[in-house]
Amino acid sequence: MSIVTLVSGGLDSTLLAVLTAESNIQQFPLFLNYGQVFCEREYEACVSSLKRLKLPPARKMSLPGFGRAIPCGLTSRKKHVVKDAFLPNRNLLFLLCGASYAHSIGANGVAIGLLSEETHIFPDQTQDFLSSAKNALSMSLGKEIEIVAPLMSFTKVDIVALAKKKRIMRWYSCHSGTKKPCGLCISCQEYSFRK
Repeated sequence: MSIVTLVSGGLDSTLLAVLTAESNIQQFPLFLNYGQVFCEREYEACVSSLKRLKLPPARKMSLPGFGRAIPCGLTSRKKHVVKDAFLPNRNLLFLLCGASYAHSIGANGVAIGLLSEETHIFPDQTQDFLSSAKNALSMSLGKEIEIVAPLMSFTKVDIVALAKKKRIMRWYSCHSGTKKPCGLCISCQEYSFRK
């Protein structure tokens, strides 16, 4: 089996790539520029992490017009980074791009770093969403495509603990795009217990 791993330079997706490698599944990491204000720092962290962990380099797909057309706290500095954080269909966009890339290179599926449903904030972070996305993408491709989310049994606390065991020490997850994490965005707040 071979899969496209959706990677961002953040802790969740970096751990996803490490666990995929440990499972001896051939992976093709894919980084998506969807117009996020933190894209440059995120991509630098992604390239650096994959190289340091001796994982395959990420293919970069650029669709910045998506974020420009649909401004939110992740894609526009004019929006509030927390109150306006929801970007409609972001995870569906990730899966669509991942499945299309998988199809083009002959891979069997896509892996996404979603965590436990108990802690989900947005509607595109649930098992029901993944099942529906898998059905729609399989229909649109004319063949079965696997959608896997191996981190869905984990919380952020679990992720941090497992990442330490796997020696994942550096990543970038701040939605503000600042060099030093802002401490205010959803991602920074989720990792605030590490301090």
